[in-house]
This record gives sequence, C-alpha cells and structure tokens, in this order.
Amino acid sequence: MSSAPSIQGHCDRRFAGVRAAFADNFERRDEIGAAVAVVVDGELVVDLWAGHADLARTRPWERDTIANVYSCTKGMVAICAHRLIEEGRLDLDAPVADYWPEFAQAGKERLPVRWLLSHRAGLAAVRQVLPGEALYDWNAMCAALAAQEPWWTPGTAHGYHALTFGWLVGELVRRITGRSLGTYFREEVAGPLGLDFHIGLAEAEHHRVAEISMLPPPPPGDDDIRLGVVIMSDPEGLPARAFLNPPSIALGVNNAAWRTAEIPGGNGHATARALARVYGVLARGGDEKGFHLLDAASIERCRTEQSVGPDRVLQLSTRFGLGFMLSQDRPDARFGPSRGAFGHPGAGGSVGFADPETRVGFGYALNRLGPRILLDPRATTLIDAVYSALR
Repeated sequence: MSSAPSIQGHCDRRFAGVRAAFADNFERRDEIGAAVAVVVDGELVVDLWAGHADLARTRPWERDTIANVYSCTKGMVAICAHRLIEEGRLDLDAPVADYWPEFAQAGKERLPVRWLLSHRAGLAAVRQVLPGEALYDWNAMCAALAAQEPWWTPGTAHGYHALTFGWLVGELVRRITGRSLGTYFREEVAGPLGLDFHIGLAEAEHHRVAEISMLPPPPPGDDDIRLGVVIMSDPEGLPARAFLNPPSIALGVNNAAWRTAEIPGGNGHATARALARVYGVLARGGDEKGFHLLDAASIERCRTEQSVGPDRVLQLSTRFGLGFMLSQDRPDARFGPSRGAFGHPGAGGSVGFADPETRVGFGYALNRLGPRILLDPRATTLIDAVYSALR
C-alpha cells in the first residue's frame, strides 16, 4: 500500500468521486504516476495528475508529462482512416490492393479495407522472424505484411492485430495522402485540435516522457493468463509472433528509437487530457470551435460492431467496431454503462473512449503497467466514478 501523493490539476465539485478514486489508486493499487481527464459536453471537468514520471520516484509527474499509451494509438489511426472515408478517398469495401498494389500477394488480391479495420484480415503477425531493426523500418514492415499469407481465411474470424494494425492502416493513409500516418495525424487532427498526442515523437520532446514499467504476468488463475501460456507454449504460433516479432519489441519502450519511430499500432505518446479531448469531440458530434473532425455518420460507422466472439490472438472474447474497440461483454472491460461507447485501451492500463449517449470523453495515462489485456482495475474504478457523478 502506497501513500497518496499531492494531486494536481482541477476537478469540478460534481466529480469529486473521480478525484477520490484517483487518490485511491495511489493508496491501494500501487500507482506510481498517472493522469486522468474527463470531458463532458465539450467541457474539461476533470484534469488531474499526480505521482512520479520515473520508476525511482525522483521526477514528479507534471501537467505536460506524456506517456506511451500503447494501443490507445490505434484510435488515432482509425480517426485518420475515417476522415479519408468521409472524404470519399478511401472505400471500406474496395480491395486494399487498389491503394497498395504490392499488397496483392499470397491470395490477398480482393481482401477489403474493412477487414483491416475490424481485425478480420488474418494479418495479425508476420510468420518469418524479422531482424530487430525492422521494428523501426516502415518500408520493411509494410513489405513483410504485403508478402504475408493470412493466418486464417480473411473475413471468417477475427484476431487482434496488436502491432500490424498500425502499419496496415497507416500504409493506406500514406498511399492516399502522400504523408506518413504520424505526419497526417499531426497536421490534420492533433495540430488543429491542439492535442498533445504524438505518433513519432520529436527528440526535443523526449524529456517529457514518463518512464514505463515492464508488463507483469497476470495473476494466477486469471482469465487473462491464457495468452501468456499460449505464447510460452508455442513460440512460433500466432499470438507469439503477434507480440514478439520483430523480437526487438521485447526491449520495451524506454528508449529513443521507440519514441522517435512511427509505430502507430502502439507507440503514441500523449497526455490523458489529449485522449479525453479528442474523444470528447467525437462524443458530441465531431465538431469543435469551427474544426470538423468527423460527421455523425462517420461516428456511427466507427462504433458499428464488426467483430465479436473468440479472438484468435488474445485468447478471449473481444468486440470491435471499425478501428475501435467497443465495450466488451464482460463487466470488467466496459467503457461505462453504454454499449455504444467506443475507443481503445492500451497495454498495461491506459485508455481513451467516447460515449455519445452521455457526451463523455475519457482519458487515462499511467506508467506502472498492470497485467490485464483489456481494462485495468485502476481505469475501471475511475470510469465507474465518472458515471456515478452523472447519475
């Protein structure tokens, strides 16, 4: 049990329960450093941070501390794709090869864009072991994926494309716009909205990054332990390749190469405030102060269920829309009470989501990773506190 640090920021009186839950995470759940933010109907009602940005607990978590938010980045990739869909530049039902001709290998000539966004493409991993440097080489990863034969018949099942999602969808963005995914996101989304969210972090910003702990093993007997068992028992199988190929993934994220590269399946760096703000815009219709992010039809498309049931990679049941994870059919992995909420968690506990029914945008970033595959108890206690305040 840890003592509660001084909590910084602001919290509207109505959401005092969120502040209490945030403090409780430090007192009872061994939080090291974290931030939580909540936007309701466009207003930032919670913006809190506390603790330390390093694991030795010598550097305080500041207002502008940013953290690697892992797969929360996928939500930003999805926003980029949906903007192109809305503009008529990307067709969900067109073959990927129409935009990326080299993709038409290994039986993938007719594989539609939709299946990339819904984790149904069967390209959750590269089978051949890649050199470690490939992780930081966009062209190498895209060439490997273009040549890869699907692990299952595309469209017949789904499995979480843990890292490959970012290269697959990001390459479509690059082919269509002529800009890398990180550049397109910065110029078309983060910049106009003033989001402190980066996919490919400039070296000048590295000093603001929180040091991230390694992922611990799941508790004995926990449902989430199944994935670890499968990875260890079959190192050449799909789950192992999805998470450990290229093998340099095992080096972790506390290094300059990871922070600087564009790895949009998992290396976005952001504040909780940025997550809450972008999802807050989606939660209230897609426009903010003259800037258009997505229209109502696009937002509905984002959260329309595409995949549900057994996940061939994560080894549990999952539910996805188009590029976004949806509230799951288990009580410990829901984005609040609304089944229509959508967003994305990140490995170890970070999460951002939008709930159009209550016009809520939520963001949580941290540096002590937890063992859960979906939502961490620290996040769910904060989410529960938000909805308790809204009753």
